[in-house]
Order: sequence, then C-alpha cells, then structure tokens
Amino acid sequence: MDTSGNRADVRKMRNIGISAHIDSGKTTLSERILFYSKKIHAVHEVRGKDGVGATMDHMELERERGITIQSAATQVQWKDYTVNLIDTPGHVDFTIEVERSLRVLDGAILVLCAVGGVQSQSITVDRQLKRYHVPRIAFVNKCDRTGANPFRVKNQLREKLALNAVMVQIPIGLEDKLEGVVDLISMKAVYFDGDNGTEIRHAEIPGHLKADAEKHREELIDEASLFSDELAEKYLAGEAISEELLRAAIRKGTLAESFVPVMIGSAYKFKGIQPLLDGVSYYLPDPTEVKNYALDLDNNEEKKELTADEKKPTVALGFKLEDGQYGQLTYVRIYQGALKKGEELMNTRARKKFKVGRLVRMHSDNMEDINEAAPGDIVALFGIECASGDTFCGSGLNYAMTSMYVPEPVISLAVTPKDKKSADQMGKALNRFTKEDPTFRSFVDPESNQCIIQGMGELHLEVYIERMRREYKSEVETGMPQVAYRETITSRAEYNYTHKKQTGGSGQYGRVAGYMEPLADVDYEFVDNIKGGAIPSEYVPSCDKGFKEAVKKGSLIGFPVVNIRCVIDDGQSHPVDSSDIAFQSAAIGAFREAYSKAKPCILEPIMKVAVEGPTEFQGNIFASINQRRGIILSSTEDGAFSRVEAEVPLSEMFGYSTVLRSLTQGKAEFTMEFEKYGRVPMSISEELVKEAEEKRRKEQR
Repeated sequence: MDTSGNRADVRKMRNIGISAHIDSGKTTLSERILFYSKKIHAVHEVRGKDGVGATMDHMELERERGITIQSAATQVQWKDYTVNLIDTPGHVDFTIEVERSLRVLDGAILVLCAVGGVQSQSITVDRQLKRYHVPRIAFVNKCDRTGANPFRVKNQLREKLALNAVMVQIPIGLEDKLEGVVDLISMKAVYFDGDNGTEIRHAEIPGHLKADAEKHREELIDEASLFSDELAEKYLAGEAISEELLRAAIRKGTLAESFVPVMIGSAYKFKGIQPLLDGVSYYLPDPTEVKNYALDLDNNEEKKELTADEKKPTVALGFKLEDGQYGQLTYVRIYQGALKKGEELMNTRARKKFKVGRLVRMHSDNMEDINEAAPGDIVALFGIECASGDTFCGSGLNYAMTSMYVPEPVISLAVTPKDKKSADQMGKALNRFTKEDPTFRSFVDPESNQCIIQGMGELHLEVYIERMRREYKSEVETGMPQVAYRETITSRAEYNYTHKKQTGGSGQYGRVAGYMEPLADVDYEFVDNIKGGAIPSEYVPSCDKGFKEAVKKGSLIGFPVVNIRCVIDDGQSHPVDSSDIAFQSAAIGAFREAYSKAKPCILEPIMKVAVEGPTEFQGNIFASINQRRGIILSSTEDGAFSRVEAEVPLSEMFGYSTVLRSLTQGKAEFTMEFEKYGRVPMSISEELVKEAEEKRRKEQR
C-alpha cells in the first residue's frame, strides 16, 4: 500500500466514544448509528420487547438490567469515513471501563438528556474527557420527551461544565411535535422521512423559525470567528460565508478543546442521527491530529511523540482484556506503525516477545479475521499473555504509553463457595475478572481465611457475583459488605524502642528512636535524620521496611494506617547481633509503642452522592440523607425536577437504592463516587473498636 493512499485513509478515520450520564440514551444512539451505517439491518431496543436487546449490550446481564457494563467496540463506515465506535457505560461503578476507553479515543460524543440536562455523571465523564484531552461534540438526545429543552441544556454546559457550547442546530418543534432540525451552517431545514428516518429531506426553514435561526447563526459565526481570521474578516465586512469556511473554523475550535458544537435529536425516534455522523466526520479529529506520547524506558522515561506513520516501528496499547469463548482477547489501539499477522512484538512491561497470531476486527461480540491493521486503528489480538494497559512495541523500541488512572476500591465483600465444584469455578472467575478489570480485586484474608472481593460500589460487586453464577455456574454466598476504613494519628508521639532477643548463638539487637507525626495528603513518608552513624546506613532501609509493614495494620480495628510520617533520628546497633531483620522488628515495635500515644482515630470513605427526583419528594430525599449522617452541599430545582448533592459516609449507603425507591415511588435515582476519607464520629468509632476486639477474641479461642 503506498503511503499517500494510507495517509488519505488515516485522515478519513475517526476513533470516537459515546459517553454520558446513565439513561441518557447512549446505547440507543449507538444502535441507530450501526443501523444507518448498514452494520445491522434491524433495530433493537435496550430494554427490548423482542427479546434481542441492543447489539452493543451483548452480555445477558446487560440486556436484563438495560444498562451497559462493558464498553463494546465496533467499526462502521459512514460515507467515505471509517469510524471506530466505543460505547461506554454510564454507571460510576464501571468508571474504569470509561477511563480505559477514553485513553484510546481521539474524540467523543457527549450525550445529554434534553430533560435531565447536565447530571452528576455527565460532570464525572466531562472531567475524564478533560483529563485525557478528548475533543467533543455534544448531542442533546430525547428531544421528543415531555419537558425537553435543548437551549437550557446548552446553557448548563456553559455554566456547570465551563464548556464553550454553541448550537449548530435548532429543533423544529419539541416534545411530541419534534419534526426535524434546522442546520445553522447550511441554513436548511432537515427532515427524517420514511421508515426509521432513512430518507433525509432538505427544505426551506419554516417561516416561524426564520428569525430564531438567524439569531442562533449569528451567535455561531461570532464564536467560530475566534478560530479563523478569514471568517472574522468576512463576518465584519458583511460578506457571505461559505459552509466550508464555517465548518473549518468550528473544527479548529473543537480540536483545540475551546469549542463544543451542540447537535440535537432523538435517537429513539430516529431523528438527527445522520447529521450527527456528519458532525463526527466534520469536527472530530483523525488520528494524525491528536498528539500521542510514549515514554522511552531506555532514556529515563523521556517523552516521545508518536506519528501515525506505518513505515515506523509499531507502538500499540492493549487497553482492554476480555475472556471470550475462544480464549483471551486483547483490544489494541495502534498509535504508530502497522500490525501484521506473524509479526514479532515485545510487551515492554513483561519484557516478553510474542508473535501476532490471529488478528481480528470486532463488531460488538462478532469478529472478522484480518491480516494487517493501519496506524490509528482499533483491533483485537487473540491468545497473548498480557495485562490491561500493556504497551506492545516493534523492532528495537522500548516504549510505554502512560498508564491509566485507576481509582482505589472502596467496598469489599466476603464470598464463600457452596461446594467444591463452585470453589474451583470461583477461582477461575476471579482470576479472569481481576485481569480484565483493575478496579476489581480479590484476595484471601489471612485471619479469617475468607475470600474477599473489592470494587467501586454495590452494583459493581453485584454484577460480578451474578456473572460468576451465570458464566461459571459457581454458586457463592456473600457476607456483609465491608467498608474500606483507614486509621491515622492526630498528634505527634515519640518512640525509643530496643529490640533484644537472645537464643543461643547470635541474637538480635536493634534500637530505634525518633517520632511520628500526622501528615496531610500523603499516605506514608519515612525521614532519615540519623547523625554520626548511630545506625549503620545499611540498616536504615530495614527500619523503613519495618514501618511499612507496621502501617499495613493499625491497632484500633486492624485497617491500614495513612497520613503518617515516621522520622528516625537516633538508635544503636550491635557489632554481632544487629541484622536486617533485627532493625525491621525494632521499627515494628517502635511503631506500636508510639501509635497508642499519638491519639489514633478511624477514617471512613465519604462518598459524593447526587440524588435526582421530582421536586415533590425533595423533603423525603433530604430526610433520607440526614438519617445517614450525610451533609447536604447543595440543592437545585429545575422545573418539576430537583437535584440534591451531599457527602455521605459509605457505611451508611448500603441498601440506599431500595429506600430511595420506596420514598419516591420509584421516581428518583442516585449516583455516588468516592470523594475523600473523613473522621468517624466518636460513638461509631467506639462500636467499631469493640467489634474488632470481639473478632480478635473469637479468633484466639
């Protein structure tokens, strides 16, 4: 393939994701996109009556619950553009799915509900888009619903997300009278006729909307002219402005993340989807327009820019693993060079070489075999050993793509298999899930010998337990959810501890002295202030090791100790009896001695909770948060809907969804995400300590 042909190809490629708040209609939108790009020939709904469910929700569980759990990847053709589309989950529990998809996207469609507007999860998603510098188009969906107001949503994008959102379309009619849209760039009305809106009809703008369209076009040109001098000159001189010039200016602003074109429609009613696909090709970047960097591991992690050139050595990122019925599948985004069947690549984290065996292009859970893939492409590899986030390099390169941000789990649950067969299957399932999802962890608790799983929320763990039952036929019982508490100290305390042990032959001896103090924003810090060699320098790291071991378990309730600085400034060694292990033991003893004097306290995870529901139930929502030791931060009313934001301890949030449903006749919904660690009130702290002591007593018996 000649490079010029390949260049044209890459320029006509788009890697985009659809991200949004729960139930804004992401999956319905992807379904329509697949339909219009002739990838599927019949349309299914998310909560489908036909028993098929949406194409992109291919897990049985997703179809039953009507939510997206795993991001699915597919490739579609729109006109002469190739679009790699990734549908991402909206639930905050599956945050890692969104993170890993964004890492490899070049652009995104931010879907918003015309009634709900900018909701809590839209804010989280927007923060993630900003973190990875992903340019976006906003699509205001559900304009056919009662109470739809895309102009209000545009204003919320400006106020709540600080985005320079500008309408490039306005609706013709709203709610049940939604007929089509006015394209402000071509100044034509666009209607979607025929079955499933397949026939697009351009017509004159209806008389009653002409003045409105003129006003919004002025706004659009005014904002776009900041990105094009030519456009600004023509606008000021009152000359006619061509569609190409206006689109080029909007594109420039969008790529610079300083402009967000707002498009509108209703995916469910088949309106506005084709112009949105045109918008993707007009305004979102191709792989050559996005700067991607890798870290050169041979040169102190120096930043190297990658280019979408297939003549260069390959650099690709494995951003998602999936254990399918045919073995492990690794989704890969190619940043530089090409991927060819039979080629040898190096996994730079594991330092292992492997051959590219089977190369496939995914369409949700169907696949087609291919022989090679070009730069910018998203494809999948079969049967290679790797972890999520690994970088694969071609000849002689030793690069790593920057890693993804993985949040710490906040909730854990004990799981016990019912019989031997379930135990074997559970082991297999946990092995697979922890590989696929870095926010899902499992380990065996050394004290109780129970298997503990950890994750981002109740729903997250619920889904995995359900998947164990279905996919692995593993019947498990679950214990009470356990919160990831932490311990810390509130005042400075000194220590001076001597570790002595004499048992025939050489003994153990080490003395350490110093102090520990509270430290903000850092979990643990070790400071070596030893003067005059009171402790030989080879034993100082042993003291650090000992402290690190000691902070794993505080003496109040046995949880890790955080926000602590351990300073060592004196000590003593013995020419014969001192050793690495002796100083580790001395540090552990010193930590325990000083810990009780440093006024330790318990910290608990505080969640940021956003509850949305009809205003008539606002009082009930307030009461339900106050009963749970919550602090209400703000409440806003938007017509008949109100939204309450609060900080609530995680330990009080178990089963909240059931309570909230019964208080609001099933009309309110909530989302929560980890905010920070906060101090536990005295009364609850005493209860926790008492419980921990009882548990210890039982184990000693």
